[in-house]
Amino acid sequence: MKGRFAKNPSTNNRPATGPFRVWLLAVRPRTLPASLSPVLVGSALALSEGRFHLPAAISCLAVALLLQIGVNLANDYFDGVRGIDAGERLGPMRVTQSGLIPARRVLAAVFLCMLVAAFPGGYLIFLGGPPIFTLAVASLLATLAYSGGPFPLASHGLGDLFVFLFFGLVGTCGTYYVQAGAFSWTSVCAAVPVGLLITAILVVNNLRDIVSDRKAGKRTLAVILGERNTRVEFVLLLAGAYASPFACLPWCGRGSFWSLLPLLSLPWAWTLIRRIHTTTGRNLNRTLGETARLSLAFGVLFSIGLALSR
Repeated sequence: MKGRFAKNPSTNNRPATGPFRVWLLAVRPRTLPASLSPVLVGSALALSEGRFHLPAAISCLAVALLLQIGVNLANDYFDGVRGIDAGERLGPMRVTQSGLIPARRVLAAVFLCMLVAAFPGGYLIFLGGPPIFTLAVASLLATLAYSGGPFPLASHGLGDLFVFLFFGLVGTCGTYYVQAGAFSWTSVCAAVPVGLLITAILVVNNLRDIVSDRKAGKRTLAVILGERNTRVEFVLLLAGAYASPFACLPWCGRGSFWSLLPLLSLPWAWTLIRRIHTTTGRNLNRTLGETARLSLAFGVLFSIGLALSR
């Protein structure tokens, strides 16, 4: 395996850097804001009902971050060993394919993330019981199934659905459940815009990689839809994210003036919608980072609105 990665021409041009920066590259810090929004929104909803539980919120955040890092590393590993990242990359360098980190160490780091996540996760299972145990097992399996296994979700057009379900619905509703001790349709309503915006981050990533993924036989939803329709998907995700709080929350009896707070980020969203139609190639890396920051800004504003609507 070592010889295989050593043949990659990108290894000859990789920048000299220390171990910390190499591992930081591997965890893809630009995408990590996606872990924060579900926990913020779920916790804010619990706070609005007088059920906020700080240790549970911190544990949810730890699990969310660790599992997202695990997903990122697993994607790096499995795409690397399958040759999907070979050739000219438009996105940031992948540490497995480039040989910056041996493949076995990247895989070991995936399982280390899952192992460490089991500690705060165990506390959440203690609080939430069987429903949280079921979500925990599903999340761990999905971490590996996203890029690995006999039917990798990301290679069969299911990556977008995976992100919406686990980073949106599971992350937000699970955070609320362990603090409130009960299921609520309001948490589902609150999870929808969160999931849509986080999915938009993946859409930008896959739009950027559409040519290389198609050549490698990786059928992301972007490859299936094509460039034009993938841009349309991005617009629909952002439009749905801004429309859903006003469509869903009043139905749950939670509509209020404070629900308007996320609209403060609408000019930012409009800029990204215009940019997605004119940006190609490596320039989409900036759009990806901006989309991640927009999802966090929306999540913060949405959380403040929920907390103040108590």
